[in-house]
Amino acid sequence: MRKFKVTVNGVSYNVEVEETSTSATAVPVVHAAIPSVAVPSPSVAPATPVEIATGEVAVKAPMPGKITKVLVKKGDMVKKGDVLMILEAMKMQNEITSPANGNVKLLNVENGTGVKPGEVMAVIG
Repeated sequence: MRKFKVTVNGVSYNVEVEETSTSATAVPVVHAAIPSVAVPSPSVAPATPVEIATGEVAVKAPMPGKITKVLVKKGDMVKKGDVLMILEAMKMQNEITSPANGNVKLLNVENGTGVKPGEVMAVIG
């Protein structure tokens, strides 16, 4: 058995390693350059073009996810800060709130709808 002291993230550990052969064999260390890879940025354009009139405000998806609950319907009156829907992203339930006072003019999602970042989910006017 060989004993070593190993430090990981500032914490020291005493470890024992069993030798499988008696001869010490040097292991060559290879230094290789990691090539850079160009990753295309995801599109943030909405799946369906939405026309927004003057005075209306779009409620856009802040991140990719799935709508698990829609709490309003077209024509409902909402106040700034009212919860419109729940967006599940990375196993977290995110409340999507109204950015302004007004009526729900358009609702582009329903329970179970998947959304992409920047996709218009509703229009308040």
